Amino acid sequence: MDYTKLADLLFPDVDKDTEYYEAMYPARELPEGAVVTRFAPSPTGFVHFGGLFPVLVCERLAHQSGGVFYLRIEDTDSKREVEGAENDIIKAFEDFGVRFDESVVHGGSYGPYRQSDRRAIYRAYAKKLVSEGKAYPCFCSAEELSALREKQEAAKVVPGYYGEYVKCRDLTIEQVQENLKAGKPFVLRFKSFGNSNNKIKFTDLVKGTIEVTENDIDHVLLKSDGMPTYHLAHAVDDHLMHTTHVVRGEEWLSSLPYHIQLFSAFGFKLPKYLHISQLMRLAEVEEDGVVKQVKKKLSKRDKGAGLTSYISEGYAPECVTEYVLTLLNSNFEEWRRANPDAPLSEFKFAIKKMSASGSLFDLKKLADVSKNVLSRLSADEIYARLVRWTAEYDGEFNALLTADEAYAKRILAIGRGGAKPRKDFALYSEVKGYMGFFYDVYFSYIDSVPDNFAKADIKKAIELFMESYDENDDQPTWFAKIKDVAAAIGYSPDIKAYKANPEQFGGHVGDVSMFLRVAVTGKTNSPDMFEVMAILGKERVFARLKSFADMM
Repeated sequence: MDYTKLADLLFPDVDKDTEYYEAMYPARELPEGAVVTRFAPSPTGFVHFGGLFPVLVCERLAHQSGGVFYLRIEDTDSKREVEGAENDIIKAFEDFGVRFDESVVHGGSYGPYRQSDRRAIYRAYAKKLVSEGKAYPCFCSAEELSALREKQEAAKVVPGYYGEYVKCRDLTIEQVQENLKAGKPFVLRFKSFGNSNNKIKFTDLVKGTIEVTENDIDHVLLKSDGMPTYHLAHAVDDHLMHTTHVVRGEEWLSSLPYHIQLFSAFGFKLPKYLHISQLMRLAEVEEDGVVKQVKKKLSKRDKGAGLTSYISEGYAPECVTEYVLTLLNSNFEEWRRANPDAPLSEFKFAIKKMSASGSLFDLKKLADVSKNVLSRLSADEIYARLVRWTAEYDGEFNALLTADEAYAKRILAIGRGGAKPRKDFALYSEVKGYMGFFYDVYFSYIDSVPDNFAKADIKKAIELFMESYDENDDQPTWFAKIKDVAAAIGYSPDIKAYKANPEQFGGHVGDVSMFLRVAVTGKTNSPDMFEVMAILGKERVFARLKSFADMM
């Protein structure tokens, strides 16, 4: 077989050889040990939360080594492409503060960064494989391939185009010419010389040394429309863009033998691979009448699966990022405790600290992490972020916040700073519920005083407090007066004394504080009441106290 003639026959339009592209994309000039990584999504739908895992790994490995992190859009499957998905991908990661050094937006010397724009490159490399006898045209129709699969299923063998099931591997030049003249479409297949009885040992940077079965299937390299499959495109692109580390989900492990074979056929250096475990969630299943919790893969249908939804729901991007880092590196939380105010960029990400088993997605843990992160921000910082978020997602609340910036910041400053700051909210969308009572338009009685307290006691406590209240009092004096109110209505001014002899009292000073809290804030749980009253002002505090007392 004259493979050069076959290559020219199949690719008459290819006028540049692979040496041209090798010269076009020379080795990157980077420091020794620098890592080059990529995130290469397909624009086929919304950005999955799981996408943040490989992105953060790639970003950390590249940037902390002085390397390059680039975005490549893998849009070779036009049938599955969703309009606008590419822009959604770019915006989603921009929202989360992910910095790509090269992309369809930022450009770079190793583009184009959209695979559909690199068609000529793939065809040149495909032609090279044909000319070396490593690939061949396959003219099998969809009906023939369907019949082949049915035959394999009946025989209970691995489906695929291999061994005795191969029809077009040994076509002569004349046969290929006849098929082309007849207008028959063809795909280009890789000519595998692997044996499924052989095992390959491979070292994955996360999984360790693993054993995989050698590939023996003649996979498709180019589709009938001339566009490459993912396998061909990623091999050529990772080589020409000089990717050193490929970070991807463990579901790609089954393709690893083929990729090893393909890189070898081209003579490319194989990049280092990190196969990340799947993101799991807890699900309830019933077995023999017993409900159990089991781990399942987080799918696109699950709550919390869409990455951009976290922004609209009110999560601060750095909170989500910090949570993901707790799942990716086992020592992150220890580092954070030792460095509570350090930026995430200072954390030294380590591959050896990654878990080889699946990470468990936990919204409660995310909320805890978010509360910690937001509690460390100053009032000015949380105000600025809140204003930006409400401007897009809650215009009414935004108008109130921006109408009196000093007032809003004073509210947000309650309990901030110090070794143990308050942790009242995890999302921007929860802030209105936390501080809404400071604005009359949102004030309402969400909670009520328990029925076991006499209404006369509540009314008397409010009356006495109003008589003694002085907005110029300091906090100790203010609280001392509440103790006096408690004693005056037969409640213990000391909680310990109450607990020792509860039958001697109608309640304790904490209960009196609760009466005042519900009256002024509408809730049994709120920020420091001394600060609340100072911010609301005597007139509004008294108006609410009187209104509440009148309801008794």
